[in-house]
Amino acid sequence: MASALPRVLAFIRRAAVAAALLGPAALAAGPVLAQDGAVQGAAMQDAAVQRVVAQDVAAPDAAVQDGGGGADSPAAGTPGPANRLFVQALQLIRQADNTYDAAEESRLLKEADKLFNEIVTKFPDSPLAVQLVTNQFVGDFDFYEFRSRIRALVCNDALSSLCFLHRVGEMLPPVETPINAARWDWLSLAVAYQQLGDSGRAREIMAPFVSVVRRGGAADSSGQDLFVARALSLMGQTQLALDITRQINDCSTRIYNLADIAKAAAWRGDGALTGALADEAKSYASSHNCAWELGLVAQTLLRAGKEAQARTLFLNTVETQFSKFKETRGDCCPPELAVAAADIGDAKLALGLLSTVQDENPWTIPAVLGRLAKRGEMVMAVAYAEQVADIDTRGEAYAELVEAAMKRGEPATANDLMNRLNKLVDDAAGRRPGLLAQKAKAEKTFYNDDRWRRSFQSAINAAEKASNFVRRDIGAPLLAALVRIETGLPMLD
Repeated sequence: MASALPRVLAFIRRAAVAAALLGPAALAAGPVLAQDGAVQGAAMQDAAVQRVVAQDVAAPDAAVQDGGGGADSPAAGTPGPANRLFVQALQLIRQADNTYDAAEESRLLKEADKLFNEIVTKFPDSPLAVQLVTNQFVGDFDFYEFRSRIRALVCNDALSSLCFLHRVGEMLPPVETPINAARWDWLSLAVAYQQLGDSGRAREIMAPFVSVVRRGGAADSSGQDLFVARALSLMGQTQLALDITRQINDCSTRIYNLADIAKAAAWRGDGALTGALADEAKSYASSHNCAWELGLVAQTLLRAGKEAQARTLFLNTVETQFSKFKETRGDCCPPELAVAAADIGDAKLALGLLSTVQDENPWTIPAVLGRLAKRGEMVMAVAYAEQVADIDTRGEAYAELVEAAMKRGEPATANDLMNRLNKLVDDAAGRRPGLLAQKAKAEKTFYNDDRWRRSFQSAINAAEKASNFVRRDIGAPLLAALVRIETGLPMLD
């Protein structure tokens, strides 16, 4: 058998070269998740290969003279330690495939993953390490698929938030490479992972988008500058978000970013930074003749506790906008003014502005009504919500009103709103994932326990069964609802 060993190994190498030339290579690009699936057959190329490598694993180490870093050693004619670790990992995967015990399967797969990581860290110059780092096939073993299977282990607890994140991520359309536009769904996924404690996965998703902005995408206001800085602010990367923002000369993007970074600072309790960014936004808007963005500046001043400045700026902006409206007969007002009016507490003006902007900006409906309800205008807000035609938007408004009622100590009102929301869900017969997510959000506020998890699981189930069109657009709303449930804070408007 010893005399046949070199011939068999030579055959193995020739077969591997042929496979590399003729077989497909699966190179991973960007933060794209693969579909879960079992790795079958333990990736052994044939029975002869299995016998030879198994014998090599059992052979004394003294018989092996390694080439650098664990690569195959041509002098000895035997595989190096990287190969042996690889075979041990495949054997663990085979054992995992043959067990019905979920805990045992998880343990075996994690042990295999440790061995793969050991190949990369201890033997980085081995061919196997290169193939693993670049997610190439090794024989017929798909390492990329295996990594997806490892991530899917979080769903051993099907009602955990990390499982929810994994399933939502699987539904997101892949990121095209090279990246040339921001993707709020993927950036939302990064924020959600950060908020739920998996900062490593968050960085993995976020890094390619940050790299694009650093290479010059921030100056053209094409989108990635706005969304990347917003996501970074939510992930606690304030200085990096500001570095990106201060390179931008476009009024809308600059002010939006400053407002959102200030909002995130306020959530963290950093009043000094919130105030400084409010002043910076006001100064920039004034020096660059920004117009509709002044509604955002007013909101930021209010958040910083500068109510007098906010009211003056808001009233002057409204007067200017209405004057232009009378002259041009065009669009009346930017949607941000409706939200600012609700923040200030002018209910009549807020609803009047809302009626003019809601068709093109439906997000303003729950934003305005929720703010008014928290300020005591519940009857007016509920009456307005009842007239909203879009079912998903009405459901989101009800969820916001439930939270407002609970915060104001009005459980009877909250119960009535929960009944209205449940009726919308029942009428939809489980076919509206966004509506189910809003029900989950309301349940968290109303019951303050874990019963929301069943509703959120139903939302993901409905999304997975929906059309491609629905799945394409539902990711970010689901993630926003989950972050709101887990942290009590919105993903940003």
